[in-house]
Amino acid sequence: MNNFLFSMILTVHVIVGLAVIGLVLMQHGKGADMGAAFGSGSSGSLFGSSGSANFLSRTTAVLATVFFLTSLGLSYVASNKPTAPASVMEGAVPATAPATEQIPANDQTAPDSREQAIPK
Repeated sequence: MNNFLFSMILTVHVIVGLAVIGLVLMQHGKGADMGAAFGSGSSGSLFGSSGSANFLSRTTAVLATVFFLTSLGLSYVASNKPTAPASVMEGAVPATAPATEQIPANDQTAPDSREQAIPK
């Protein structure tokens, strides 16, 4: 699931990056406005005389925001990958030994040490 999410975000990131490059190259520079004022024919364009600049700049701003968000998403997904254990034994749960029964020191059932020391 994590690899699929990373691949999807990366695909969107590359497509948006290429779209931003294309939109920036399609926009007119600041010096192009002076040429348009003297009848270069831009008023007969699809978006009107100033509509193309507004449409392209707004679309570029939206795509730049998407590019920024996908950059953050890629960094988050890449940094939160689950770490695999370095060896098989790292993931193993240690087995506990069975509890041994200890006899308390003042227990009456324990044999007296004097009785054991005297042979009969």
